[in-house]
Amino acid sequence: MSGVALRQDAARPLWAERVAGIPGSAIDSSTSLLQSQTHDIVRFAMGSPAPQAIPAQAFADAAAAVLSADQAAAFDYGPTEGERELRGELLRFLQGVHKRAPAEEELLITSGGMQGLDLTCKLFVDPGDLVAVESPTYTNGTAVITSYGGEVLEIPTDAEGMDVDRLEELGRARPPKLIYVIPNFQNPSGTTLSLARRRRLLELAGEWGSVVLEDDPYRELRFGGEWLPSLQELAPEGVTVVGVHTFSKILAPGLRVGWVSADAEIVAKMVDAKQGLDTCTNVPMQRLVAEFMRRGLLDDHLVAIREIYRSRKLDMQRALEEHFADLGAEWTDPEGGFFLWLTLPEGIDTQELFPIALREGVAYIPGPAFSASGRFANALRVAFSATSGERTELGVARLRRSVEAYLSER
Repeated sequence: MSGVALRQDAARPLWAERVAGIPGSAIDSSTSLLQSQTHDIVRFAMGSPAPQAIPAQAFADAAAAVLSADQAAAFDYGPTEGERELRGELLRFLQGVHKRAPAEEELLITSGGMQGLDLTCKLFVDPGDLVAVESPTYTNGTAVITSYGGEVLEIPTDAEGMDVDRLEELGRARPPKLIYVIPNFQNPSGTTLSLARRRRLLELAGEWGSVVLEDDPYRELRFGGEWLPSLQELAPEGVTVVGVHTFSKILAPGLRVGWVSADAEIVAKMVDAKQGLDTCTNVPMQRLVAEFMRRGLLDDHLVAIREIYRSRKLDMQRALEEHFADLGAEWTDPEGGFFLWLTLPEGIDTQELFPIALREGVAYIPGPAFSASGRFANALRVAFSATSGERTELGVARLRRSVEAYLSER
């Protein structure tokens, strides 16, 4: 109610204990922040698809076909596990690109990838459970973990992804209940978990009885290097892997359509949990995606957008080489996805730098947002996905000016 403050009684706390573990998202908050600005800003903050990579006209055509077929049904409730048409098209696609595609009963359509993360943690994370995560990692993923009372164990990463030897060392005394990993073109670093480390991670999960949460939104956006099997494809008998995926990165985030692939028993429990959450994923958007796929448009679309993102990564790297090489900065070289991880010299605090950068007309996400303990003070994530060419060059030049201004003000 407007104007009514929430009062806290020490003897009977108002808030549930889990509220302390709901930190919000620096990434998602940046959308509102940027919309409130009135000057030009080059936006390296959000991991959004390129405007040119969203097939808007094809969506309009597909939507018209969906509505002309059965307008009333398109706006009705749908089955919790997902619309039959979308599940069928998605299964056919996955069977064509995966060595071990899910069976029908192992597939659940979700309201974006985030719902898949939430459902997984709801099923497997109790208060006090230890959850191993990459460091740095996706801040929204750790936010879900802590919202269910999970205790985050940060595992360092390098050019081959999560340091699995360090995972073994840190998990020996107290094995994690869940291992959360983004194996392909990781958010925020852009690195990919090597094949050898994938196999060893699964061995450890088997020894410890840990569930592996494979968050894989960027797999289909590989534009360089060799394709690697997923953790689900590699998992031996007895190792539980839950795969979380989304159409947000390969089609459009506003669709809010994703999917989970997991053992049938897990999917059945997720259906029960989802029925107490949102009943079903947005039916019109499910049918739109299904029609897009039914028309055979997805394969050519993926080929086209991989080239877009390859070109944009190179634009970003050229600009960084021009403006940051002399500063001793370092950055990653992803083979797909949306992101580069930029590490500046020690002593530059990217959280303190941010308001200066915003004033100069460039936005990014500071490194500490990707660490539960606030590490990576001198690092930041830049998304190359939504800008290219002169616009990327302008943004990186503004970022360098921001660093110079920051250093001069100290």
